Amino acid sequence: MLIAVEGWPMFKYQRSEFTPKFITRIAEGYAWGDLRADALAGLTVAIVALPLSMAIAIASGLGPERGLYTAIVGGFLVSLLGGSRYQIGGPAGAFIVLVSACVGQIGLQGVILATLLSGAMLMALGLVRAGNLIRLIPHAVTLGFSAGIAVIIFVSQIKDLTGITLPHDAPEVAQKLALLWAARGSVSPAALGLALAVIAAIVALRRFAPRWPSLLLAVVGAGLAAFAFGLPVETIYARFGDLPRSPPAPHLPLMSPDLLRAALPWAVQFTLLGAIESLLSAVVADSMSGRKHRPNIELVAQGVANVGSALFGGFCVTGTIARTATNVRAGARGPMAGMLHALFVLVFLAVAAPLAGYIPLAALAGVLAVVAWNMAEKAEVWHLMRSNPWQGIVVVITFACVILWDLTTGIFIGTALAALPNVLAKRRAG
Repeated sequence: MLIAVEGWPMFKYQRSEFTPKFITRIAEGYAWGDLRADALAGLTVAIVALPLSMAIAIASGLGPERGLYTAIVGGFLVSLLGGSRYQIGGPAGAFIVLVSACVGQIGLQGVILATLLSGAMLMALGLVRAGNLIRLIPHAVTLGFSAGIAVIIFVSQIKDLTGITLPHDAPEVAQKLALLWAARGSVSPAALGLALAVIAAIVALRRFAPRWPSLLLAVVGAGLAAFAFGLPVETIYARFGDLPRSPPAPHLPLMSPDLLRAALPWAVQFTLLGAIESLLSAVVADSMSGRKHRPNIELVAQGVANVGSALFGGFCVTGTIARTATNVRAGARGPMAGMLHALFVLVFLAVAAPLAGYIPLAALAGVLAVVAWNMAEKAEVWHLMRSNPWQGIVVVITFACVILWDLTTGIFIGTALAALPNVLAKRRAG
């Protein structure tokens, strides 16, 4: 079938479950008014993505530039090839726990290699049509692991929130809290005050000026305050030096048999979380827009995006719920908004990278504290506990498993427990 699109040449188009939504959107007819709307939405999302991408990278034990590379390359490919009209890809807070643990075990090159392997796995899952199966993970399990990740993220940010000096770090929550308590005498009033001011500013702006870019304004304000008053707080430049002005040339990560063996288990965990997060984000976009995403091509796109991110020195890419929701609310008309968001981040890196060096780490920790608070979905958890006590137990056990062991264990145990009443009912009926 030949499709004529305003401003675009005629081309053949036949929709299938593996057709990217970008192609579908162009085939429907894409005018200059749509491009203007997508450009405005993309700019809005980029303003949100800038501080978040750097904060997530730093919290993951990586340099802030890695978060920007991930947002640029991964964000562009997810929107170009994905099965959701409004999905925004990039680094996500949910990955902080896994990536930071992976960095500690096998280093930066191991993380990049695990991201590359995860991309191949995600593509394979999409091609065998596993997208519909992943969406069957119970809601109670997603609530439990999201709450667990939120707690771990918050605990990981206490050091920068308070300016505490630690002799060394600890991977487990209990050990980390013990270290923080022992070093409580080194709290920096300047860092703590700045972090609290950032949190208060974000909350106030979201309540009284919801259309304003609260995250960026709070972080920029903190940077200006720290510079103007000479506050003794650690900045991005002090810890990481100058940011590069562009992503590196694409190249394969370091590979060796030993590193491949070490990276493979991490790649499996990245794949599981990435598939769940991206499809959950697509479902959120569907509920806000009335559209329906294509889960299998979405997984393929997430896989390509992870491979692309790894080739440019980035890390895990997934659908990001907060940025996707921002994209819908900002009036996006299609995937072009996500592609433009990535290009706007690239422009920032090229033009304004030196300014990022003035951002206090306490300010970024405040941003992630707000992210962690929102991730916990407290109202949803409370509602589920009251309406379905067994599913409430599933939430608690999944949460505990994520905190005490790891994400994969929590998902598997939680899913098994959630299915237990149905299994018992079938046995009684049989």
